[in-house]
Amino acid sequence: MLYIGVDLGTSAVKLLLMDENGDIKNIVSREYPLHFPKPGWSEQNPEDWYNGFMDGTKELIKDCDKSQIDGISFSGQMHGLVILDEKDQVIRPAILWNDGRTQAECDYLNKEIGREKISSYTANMAFPGFTAPKLLWLKKHEPENFAKIKKIMLPKDYIAYCLSKVHCTDVSDASGMLLFDVENKCWSKEMLELCDLKEEQLAKIYESYEVVGTVTEEIAKELEIPTTTKVIAGGGDNAVAAVGTGTVGNGMCSISLGTSGTVFIVNDNFAVDDQNALHSFAHADGKYHFMGVMLSAASCNKWWMDEIIKTKEYGNEQAGITELGQNNVYFLPYLMGERTPHNNPNARGAFVGMNMGTTREDMTQAVLEGVAFAIRDSFEITKSLGVNVERIRIAGGGAKSPLWCKIMANVLNVKVDKTNSEEGPAFGAAILAAVGCGKYSNVEEATKKLISIVETTEQDAELVEKYNVKYNVFKEIYPALKDVYEKMV
Repeated sequence: MLYIGVDLGTSAVKLLLMDENGDIKNIVSREYPLHFPKPGWSEQNPEDWYNGFMDGTKELIKDCDKSQIDGISFSGQMHGLVILDEKDQVIRPAILWNDGRTQAECDYLNKEIGREKISSYTANMAFPGFTAPKLLWLKKHEPENFAKIKKIMLPKDYIAYCLSKVHCTDVSDASGMLLFDVENKCWSKEMLELCDLKEEQLAKIYESYEVVGTVTEEIAKELEIPTTTKVIAGGGDNAVAAVGTGTVGNGMCSISLGTSGTVFIVNDNFAVDDQNALHSFAHADGKYHFMGVMLSAASCNKWWMDEIIKTKEYGNEQAGITELGQNNVYFLPYLMGERTPHNNPNARGAFVGMNMGTTREDMTQAVLEGVAFAIRDSFEITKSLGVNVERIRIAGGGAKSPLWCKIMANVLNVKVDKTNSEEGPAFGAAILAAVGCGKYSNVEEATKKLISIVETTEQDAELVEKYNVKYNVFKEIYPALKDVYEKMV
């Protein structure tokens, strides 16, 4: 049998076709536009996602035996607000995860209602990217659209709805809405009341590997696939990427260097850190996880290479970097503001420490190191919780750089493993489809059979010590600039 994994990203949808042995048969992607109506705003048209999915899927499966397609599942960009009217039509463009317009609403939830109270309802504090603050913003600034809401959905769930006509979501993606009681895996009545919502306006909740329905006859006809093709709930991009790297089971840790950067640590049991510096979410394997998120990770390197030094030769640019641990230039990677641990949408990128001897290579190295230092900020919080991580699995576009993996190993003082698949989210989604269709009894069984370590980058004690010194400087730069950022708004 064949399984389709859908990775609905911020800039493109990636589609992966996998057989029951985990062999990838084809990969296709379709890009779509991202809109910035005002500074700090970020929106997309959900119809662009659907059109990209349909067009890409037709190419993905054109040469396979379509009768063998058994299931479709999803990885999706989290937190995005998709609202439908009573005819299930999209009311307005989706407000995305990296949109920063809701600081006032977050301040209301965290300060007036109280961070501790919000955390008791949802296991998390309010962040500008989360869905609930977006709804409060909508109610205040677009009351006519708020009044039309019949259903509230997340990005990947909109595609699942288009395929199955089922209003669904999963526990991992719902965890990032600030409307979800993570510990009890149900909608929070208190948060619904705060946001002036009714539970029937929200989707039915599933575990990530559960079947929500089958494709409609119209979809089956257009794609030429069986009407028995199952639609499996899927999960938020970070949870599904973790499945795609085999980060399943208590204490496992992965780092993703994609558009955003994440530290992801699996827990068998529900837990919350006292300061809510880390997100506490449900995992796609049926358990829980901690997650630290930085809003700009590999996108920092892309910005530096594409927009500033104007080159596409990323590897050649990094080849000139040979003196690790000795760079006196620092880079703050806050190009889109920052989430963990600063929770400040007004933070911005900055180079610090340049002099007349600073080279292009120094600045390129500073970008790579700055992302690693910001990832370490989340790592330090996990250490304070008594979590001892000795090795990580790395994924995302940035993981393709051997130099970046080496920097990460030494900044974090861990072994860095790469797995046999570089297609984390899409591959993870295909695995969830296979589990949902009954090929494997659970997610952990599937990942143990389908995923293996193919390369390990080990740390060097001397470099670790040098980077400890550098990190202690790095972590003092943001506090020094914080008041300046507020004056730049």
